[in-house]
Amino acid sequence: MERFTLAQPDESDLIARAQRGDLEAFNDLVLLHQDALFNIALRTLNDEDRAADAVQEALISAFRSLRSFHGGSLRAWLARAVVNKCYDDYRRATRHPSLPLMPVVDGEEMENWDWLRDPSPSLEDRFDNTELGGILQACMRSLPFQARAVLALVDVDGLSYEEAAAALRVPIGTVKSRLARARAAMRLSLQNYAHVLPSAYQSFQPALA
Repeated sequence: MERFTLAQPDESDLIARAQRGDLEAFNDLVLLHQDALFNIALRTLNDEDRAADAVQEALISAFRSLRSFHGGSLRAWLARAVVNKCYDDYRRATRHPSLPLMPVVDGEEMENWDWLRDPSPSLEDRFDNTELGGILQACMRSLPFQARAVLALVDVDGLSYEEAAAALRVPIGTVKSRLARARAAMRLSLQNYAHVLPSAYQSFQPALA
Protein backbone atom coordinates (compact mmCIF):
# COMPACT_ATOMS: atom_id res chain seq x y z
CA MET A 1 0.00 0.00 0.00
CA GLU A 2 1.39 3.39 -0.97
CA ARG A 3 2.21 5.64 1.93
CA PHE A 4 1.62 9.34 1.94
CA THR A 5 3.57 11.76 4.08
CA LEU A 6 2.67 15.33 4.77
CA ALA A 7 5.09 17.81 3.25
CA GLN A 8 6.90 19.91 5.80
CA PRO A 9 6.23 23.64 5.47
CA ASP A 10 9.19 25.53 4.10
CA GLU A 11 10.76 28.48 5.87
CA SER A 12 8.96 31.10 3.81
CA ASP A 13 5.60 29.58 4.71
CA LEU A 14 6.53 29.48 8.39
CA ILE A 15 7.64 33.11 8.23
CA ALA A 16 4.37 34.18 6.63
CA ARG A 17 2.35 32.37 9.27
CA ALA A 18 4.49 33.71 12.11
CA GLN A 19 4.10 37.24 10.79
CA ARG A 20 0.35 36.76 11.13
CA GLY A 21 0.87 35.95 14.81
CA ASP A 22 1.12 32.15 14.61
CA LEU A 23 3.30 31.31 17.61
CA GLU A 24 3.57 27.63 16.64
CA ALA A 25 5.03 28.60 13.26
CA PHE A 26 7.52 30.88 14.98
CA ASN A 27 8.50 28.06 17.34
CA ASP A 28 9.16 25.89 14.29
CA LEU A 29 11.43 28.63 12.93
CA VAL A 30 13.22 28.78 16.25
CA LEU A 31 13.86 25.03 16.10
CA LEU A 32 15.56 25.51 12.73
CA HIS A 33 17.98 28.13 14.01
CA GLN A 34 18.25 27.88 17.80
CA ASP A 35 21.48 25.87 17.91
CA ALA A 36 23.26 28.27 15.58
CA LEU A 37 21.98 31.29 17.49
CA PHE A 38 23.07 29.86 20.81
CA ASN A 39 26.53 29.12 19.44
CA ILE A 40 26.86 32.73 18.29
CA ALA A 41 25.86 34.02 21.71
CA LEU A 42 28.03 31.53 23.59
CA ARG A 43 31.19 32.26 21.60
CA THR A 44 30.53 35.98 21.92
CA LEU A 45 29.79 36.08 25.65
CA ASN A 46 31.68 32.95 26.79
CA ASP A 47 29.01 32.17 29.37
CA GLU A 48 26.22 29.64 28.89
CA ASP A 49 23.67 31.31 31.16
CA ARG A 50 24.22 34.76 29.69
CA ALA A 51 24.15 33.31 26.18
CA ALA A 52 20.85 31.53 26.84
CA ASP A 53 19.34 34.72 28.25
CA ALA A 54 20.55 36.75 25.26
CA VAL A 55 19.03 34.29 22.79
CA GLN A 56 15.75 34.19 24.68
CA GLU A 57 15.51 37.98 24.78
CA ALA A 58 16.47 38.20 21.11
CA LEU A 59 13.80 35.70 20.07
CA ILE A 60 11.12 37.51 22.06
CA SER A 61 12.10 40.76 20.35
CA ALA A 62 12.24 39.00 16.98
CA PHE A 63 8.72 37.63 17.33
CA ARG A 64 7.39 41.07 18.24
CA SER A 65 9.08 42.71 15.27
CA LEU A 66 8.82 39.88 12.73
CA ARG A 67 6.50 41.90 10.51
CA SER A 68 9.45 44.18 9.80
CA PHE A 69 11.27 41.28 8.12
CA HIS A 70 10.88 41.75 4.39
CA GLY A 71 12.93 38.92 2.94
CA GLY A 72 16.55 37.89 2.70
CA SER A 73 18.28 35.58 5.14
CA LEU A 74 16.17 34.96 8.24
CA ARG A 75 19.21 33.42 9.91
CA ALA A 76 21.11 36.68 9.46
CA TRP A 77 18.11 38.67 10.68
CA LEU A 78 17.86 36.54 13.82
CA ALA A 79 21.63 36.61 14.28
CA ARG A 80 21.49 40.41 14.25
CA ALA A 81 18.97 40.32 17.11
CA VAL A 82 21.22 37.95 19.06
CA VAL A 83 24.35 40.02 18.49
CA ASN A 84 22.50 43.15 19.61
CA LYS A 85 21.39 41.46 22.84
CA CYS A 86 24.91 40.13 23.40
CA TYR A 87 26.25 43.63 22.93
CA ASP A 88 23.75 44.98 25.47
CA ASP A 89 24.87 42.29 27.91
CA TYR A 90 28.53 43.03 27.21
CA ARG A 91 28.02 46.74 27.86
CA ARG A 92 26.22 46.02 31.13
CA ALA A 93 28.94 43.62 32.23
CA THR A 94 31.81 45.95 31.44
CA ARG A 95 29.96 49.19 32.35
CA HIS A 96 31.36 50.70 29.20
CA PRO A 97 29.26 53.57 27.82
CA SER A 98 29.79 52.72 24.17
CA LEU A 99 31.96 50.60 21.91
CA PRO A 100 31.78 51.34 18.19
CA LEU A 101 31.33 48.27 16.01
CA MET A 102 33.02 49.86 13.01
CA PRO A 103 36.72 48.96 12.73
CA VAL A 104 39.25 51.73 13.26
CA VAL A 105 41.84 50.40 10.84
CA ASP A 106 41.14 48.51 7.63
CA GLY A 107 42.91 45.20 7.15
CA GLU A 108 43.39 42.76 4.33
CA GLU A 109 41.44 39.54 4.10
CA MET A 110 43.51 36.60 5.33
CA GLU A 111 43.24 33.35 3.40
CA ASN A 112 43.70 29.73 4.49
CA TRP A 113 41.73 29.99 7.71
CA ASP A 114 39.79 26.76 7.14
CA TRP A 115 41.08 25.28 10.39
CA LEU A 116 38.68 27.56 12.29
CA ARG A 117 35.71 25.98 10.53
CA ASP A 118 36.87 22.41 9.97
CA PRO A 119 33.79 20.25 9.26
CA SER A 120 35.31 17.13 10.83
CA PRO A 121 35.40 17.66 13.72
CA SER A 122 33.55 20.97 13.80
CA LEU A 123 34.77 23.98 15.70
CA GLU A 124 31.89 23.44 18.09
CA ASP A 125 33.21 19.93 18.76
CA ARG A 126 36.68 21.36 19.25
CA PHE A 127 35.28 23.83 21.78
CA ASP A 128 33.70 20.89 23.58
CA ASN A 129 37.05 19.12 23.79
CA THR A 130 38.15 19.85 27.37
CA GLU A 131 41.75 20.97 26.87
CA LEU A 132 41.52 22.46 23.40
CA GLY A 133 38.12 23.95 24.16
CA GLY A 134 39.56 25.72 27.17
CA ILE A 135 42.36 27.16 25.03
CA LEU A 136 40.01 28.38 22.31
CA GLN A 137 37.63 29.89 24.83
CA ALA A 138 40.47 31.65 26.62
CA CYS A 139 41.68 33.09 23.33
CA MET A 140 38.17 34.17 22.36
CA ARG A 141 37.73 35.86 25.75
CA SER A 142 40.89 37.84 25.18
CA LEU A 143 39.41 39.48 22.07
CA PRO A 144 37.26 42.63 22.04
CA PHE A 145 33.53 42.20 21.52
CA GLN A 146 33.46 43.05 17.82
CA ALA A 147 36.16 40.48 17.08
CA ARG A 148 34.34 37.75 18.99
CA ALA A 149 31.09 38.59 17.23
CA VAL A 150 32.46 38.38 13.70
CA LEU A 151 34.38 35.17 14.45
CA ALA A 152 31.24 33.63 15.97
CA LEU A 153 29.17 34.57 12.92
CA VAL A 154 31.58 33.58 10.15
CA ASP A 155 34.10 31.07 11.47
CA VAL A 156 31.99 29.29 14.09
CA ASP A 157 28.48 29.37 12.64
CA GLY A 158 29.47 29.58 8.98
CA LEU A 159 27.48 32.63 7.91
CA SER A 160 28.47 34.05 4.56
CA TYR A 161 30.03 37.50 4.36
CA GLU A 162 26.68 38.79 3.08
CA GLU A 163 24.78 37.26 6.00
CA ALA A 164 27.32 38.51 8.54
CA ALA A 165 27.13 41.99 7.02
CA ALA A 166 23.34 41.87 7.36
CA ALA A 167 23.59 40.66 10.94
CA LEU A 168 26.05 43.40 11.90
CA ARG A 169 24.51 46.07 9.65
CA VAL A 170 27.85 46.92 8.11
CA PRO A 171 29.23 46.70 4.54
CA ILE A 172 30.72 43.41 3.36
CA GLY A 173 34.12 45.08 3.15
CA THR A 174 33.87 45.96 6.83
CA VAL A 175 33.09 42.34 7.68
CA LYS A 176 36.17 41.19 5.77
CA SER A 177 38.35 43.82 7.39
CA ARG A 178 37.06 43.09 10.86
CA LEU A 179 37.37 39.34 10.32
CA ALA A 180 40.97 39.67 9.15
CA ARG A 181 41.86 41.63 12.27
CA ALA A 182 39.99 39.21 14.53
CA ARG A 183 41.74 36.21 12.97
CA ALA A 184 45.10 37.91 13.35
CA ALA A 185 44.34 38.60 17.02
CA MET A 186 43.24 34.98 17.51
CA ARG A 187 46.42 33.78 15.80
CA LEU A 188 48.52 35.96 18.12
CA SER A 189 46.67 34.75 21.20
CA LEU A 190 47.12 31.10 20.18
CA GLN A 191 50.89 31.59 20.14
CA ASN A 192 50.78 31.37 23.94
CA TYR A 193 49.56 27.78 23.64
CA ALA A 194 51.57 26.60 20.64
CA HIS A 195 53.29 23.88 22.67
CA VAL A 196 50.01 22.10 23.45
CA LEU A 197 48.05 22.74 20.26
CA PRO A 198 47.37 19.94 17.74
CA SER A 199 49.60 20.01 14.68
CA ALA A 200 46.79 21.33 12.47
CA TYR A 201 46.70 24.44 14.63
CA GLN A 202 50.45 24.78 14.98
CA SER A 203 50.86 24.78 11.20
CA PHE A 204 49.00 28.06 11.04
CA GLN A 205 51.04 29.70 13.74
CA PRO A 206 53.60 32.33 12.79
CA ALA A 207 57.16 31.41 13.65
CA LEU A 208 58.04 32.35 17.20
CA ALA A 209 61.01 34.61 17.72
